[in-house]
Amino acid sequence: MNIILGSQSPRRRELLAGLDLSFDSVNIQADESYPSSLQAGDIPIYIARAKALAYRDKLKEDDLLITADTIVWCDGQMMGKPVNDAEAKLMLRHLSGKTHQVYTAVCFARKDYFDEFVDKTDVSFRLLTDDEIDYYVTTYKPFDKAGAYGIQEWIGFIGVTAINGSYFNVMGLPVEKVYDYLSRYPGIPASR
Repeated sequence: MNIILGSQSPRRRELLAGLDLSFDSVNIQADESYPSSLQAGDIPIYIARAKALAYRDKLKEDDLLITADTIVWCDGQMMGKPVNDAEAKLMLRHLSGKTHQVYTAVCFARKDYFDEFVDKTDVSFRLLTDDEIDYYVTTYKPFDKAGAYGIQEWIGFIGVTAINGSYFNVMGLPVEKVYDYLSRYPGIPASR
């Protein structure tokens, strides 16, 4: 079985590599818009599925494609990746002092097979000062991160007060669930 990660995210590549499985990665160009009626975990499922379907015709008989999408959900609204400093700071001010949810959807696709799941993690931030938010955005440029933060970076070290669920889900790939799925999949030996 040839595993293909449909992502160019360095974090997802690092996390999947941590399972000691060999895989290739490809950059998939897919429409990431979604119907406005979707809420919470339905949004990343829709987008991860769109990524898988955009590449599925290129799969060979022994290929297994893994795609994923992550969003931050706070106060009934989706937070994707910020486009600039101002939007990143606005997102972090919105998350400050609150508990929000991080949803990551993972899709597994073959030519004749399709499966998916979504994982949710609750993350709580203490009240962040404007100086802390400004420092983080200026120093770390979190424009490739849903919700404008990386839990594995400075803001996670100083700001996260509680987490309920998978830490790796917040980073963008719940690898413990991916591993569990793959270890039960025919043709993919569990890492030893």
